Amino acid sequence: MKINRAFILLSSLLLSSGLLRSEIKETVVEYKSGDVVCEGLHVVDSARTGKLPSVLIIHQWIGLSENEKMRARMLAELGYNVFAADVYGKGIRPQPPAAGQEAGKYKSDRKLYRERMLSALEVLCKEPQTDSAKVAAIGYCFGGTGVIELARSGAMLKGVVSFHGGLDSPAPADGRNIKGSVLVLHGADDPFVPAQGIAAFEKEMQDAKVEYKLVSYPGAVHSFTQKAAGNDNSKGAAYNEAADKASWEEMRTFLVRVFKTEG
Repeated sequence: MKINRAFILLSSLLLSSGLLRSEIKETVVEYKSGDVVCEGLHVVDSARTGKLPSVLIIHQWIGLSENEKMRARMLAELGYNVFAADVYGKGIRPQPPAAGQEAGKYKSDRKLYRERMLSALEVLCKEPQTDSAKVAAIGYCFGGTGVIELARSGAMLKGVVSFHGGLDSPAPADGRNIKGSVLVLHGADDPFVPAQGIAAFEKEMQDAKVEYKLVSYPGAVHSFTQKAAGNDNSKGAAYNEAADKASWEEMRTFLVRVFKTEG
């Protein structure tokens, strides 16, 4: 028994110091939301044992893509148990302009939107590595809108992080259902998120007495974390390396705080 305890202690010390080689394990997960078959991705560092703080990722408007898979790996490397959701359904990965039409279906039907995300959250919560008391959600663009909508549904989340997402709500009173903290990471020059939308969101949070923080990045427009968006701000959507890195660090600090873990 002493040997086992010593081994476990040594392994923990090596893992925390980075000397024990981590192994990021990715598993495609097929699940259902109502009658629709969805296909998400579970990502975790298999070298870590026990229950882990966990993060749900909601994708951008083209569906579950390499961007969300990359972010899932990055989160797993930080020690989180991660599930990248599939809101649209298996095999539905539209490109513009069809992506806008697909995303619009859910933005105009918030009930359906919530149902798809809650189904993915249920999958994450059933993973054996998930610490059900430490679950958060992050999302990009369409998914940035989504995670706030998921929080408005009353989902048991410690926090949500919206990267360049829409902030509008057809039912502002639903802000009172939010259980955790909200972090919004916003491009200060984003033409797709109007000032009145930001003001309405802040009023919703204040009226509901939700702990929230909104960070605006000067010179950043929509999609500032997406390299595929190019670098032409005049198009309204463009990658911004400084905002990308700064927003990731803001999120990392936020997760440490809401999970009450060591950073």
